[in-house]
Amino acid sequence: MKIILNQDVVNLGEEGDVCVVKDGYARNYLLPTGAAVIYNKANAALFASRAEAIEKRKVAKRAEAASLKEKLDAVTLEIVVPAGESGKLFGSVTSSMVQEALGKLGFEIERKKIEVQTHAIKMTGSYTITVHLYENEASHIKLNVVSDAELKERAKKAAEEARAKAEAEAKAKAEAEAAAAAEAENEAKAEEEAAPVAEAETEAKEE
Repeated sequence: MKIILNQDVVNLGEEGDVCVVKDGYARNYLLPTGAAVIYNKANAALFASRAEAIEKRKVAKRAEAASLKEKLDAVTLEIVVPAGESGKLFGSVTSSMVQEALGKLGFEIERKKIEVQTHAIKMTGSYTITVHLYENEASHIKLNVVSDAELKERAKKAAEEARAKAEAEAKAKAEAEAAAAAEAENEAKAEEEAAPVAEAETEAKEE
């Protein structure tokens, strides 16, 4: 069936595009939801009259997509999941999980715009996730999949390092205070020893 898109549809086209799709897809989704209208002379003429307004919206969407791409390209996601010692996940990381992780960072991305390698990640490690934005614009996000055991070990190590740092700082402070006290004691002792000499010199001058 030949249709005209009334709005942007992921993996199909943008507002105003003329597409040929399967009848079932058109009748069951595109037409009932208002995402498209049947292509005919009347509708074609209607969209032709809207061409300028549609193009203005496309320009705005391109600018928005470019701005969003810049922000997303700087993102590194970390998803923590249960996994075995070999790194095999007890389950998988899906586009829905990536969508949720992005949402926590303030990015509202449609799940169908998120492309996960092999559709589902089943091992810990580093991956690249593709987020399709507008037209051919896409962002590539770094994703680290970490096991919950590794996260606990990382937290334990960080706590140990923090404790060692605090102990080292406390020791350095104590040593500095001890050195300052010793220096003050030496200065006091030197002044005490110098006092009789100064007094004798004063008496000698008076004589």
